Amino acid sequence: MILWIIFAVMTAVAVLAVLWPLGSRTTLGKTLAGGSDRLVYLDQLQEVDRDRTAGLIGEAEAESARVEISRRLLVAADVEAKASLGPVAQTVWHRRAAAMAVVVIVPAIALGFYLKLGSPTVPDQSAFARDNAQPSDQSVASLVSQVEAHLARDPNDGKGWDLLAPVYLRMGRFDDAVVARRKAIALNGDSAERDSGLGEALVAAANGVVTDEAKLVFLRAVAADQNEPKARYFLGLADEQDGNRGAAAAKWRALLDSAPPDAQWTDFVRSALARVTADASPANGPSAGDVAAAGTMTDAQRTDMIRGMVQRLADRLRTDGSDVEGWLRLVRSYAVLGDRDKAKDAANEARRALSDRPDQIKRIDDLVKDLGLAG
Repeated sequence: MILWIIFAVMTAVAVLAVLWPLGSRTTLGKTLAGGSDRLVYLDQLQEVDRDRTAGLIGEAEAESARVEISRRLLVAADVEAKASLGPVAQTVWHRRAAAMAVVVIVPAIALGFYLKLGSPTVPDQSAFARDNAQPSDQSVASLVSQVEAHLARDPNDGKGWDLLAPVYLRMGRFDDAVVARRKAIALNGDSAERDSGLGEALVAAANGVVTDEAKLVFLRAVAADQNEPKARYFLGLADEQDGNRGAAAAKWRALLDSAPPDAQWTDFVRSALARVTADASPANGPSAGDVAAAGTMTDAQRTDMIRGMVQRLADRLRTDGSDVEGWLRLVRSYAVLGDRDKAKDAANEARRALSDRPDQIKRIDDLVKDLGLAG
């Protein structure tokens, strides 16, 4: 409010500075009187009277001079009146027009520019909120508000949804990111980049779980572009979450082999690859030897090997139940093997082991729901 008062005072001062000389009577008087011959003739009449009084000229000469000077005075006054009437009227009209422009037109133009380029619909903040807000948060929130307002007016702007979706993801508004990605795809069409972005938003909204829908979206992205790195990474993560660490490792190795030299995501993928290929203990999953041996096994032998690894994971978690990632992997593994009852039992054990960590229990509950194990 104080800021608007300051602006109003500044505007009033500026208007007054412009209007003051326009309305000055002195300036106008000078315009009417400047260059007039009447003053000269009036002075001559006074001079004739002084000469007659001093006896320098006679009465007949003085009267003749008065008549001639008066005739010239009348002619000069008539000429001046005709010549000055138009310019004076025009000057007054110009001054009034200038005053109207300053008082009405200039503020109107300024208001029009503000409504077009400013943000009159964005609500004000208290001084406390402004002082305690992070600069980056202010700028991002302001930009998002402007884009949201634009999309509210024009919901069919596909470029706007493309712009907003990744910003929602970085802000942690995962559900909004999913909606924005779907709208962008509906308006702009499928592409590897848009599909991988939708899949990433679905994973984030599911607390890091690669759901069946997300996996299908990633497969669609790879079908459109086999070198799409984000989709290839998440497909490897889906394998890891399904308990197939060997397949995850194979996908991530291939991804690293085809990575451009300046790719910034390679360290992240290497970290994920190290996680699934770690051979610290049998409970962590199959070793490199296990993966190689699995290639020569029959389906029954391979299933037995997987069940053995799952059992070792279950035994470790019963000893140390603080590993939420291990519990998630165990529940998924039982579901993949078709042991729904064991998957439910594992979820219940996880809830008991993580009873003091409600955020991690929520991840277990979300996974049970995604896998259709609830009820």
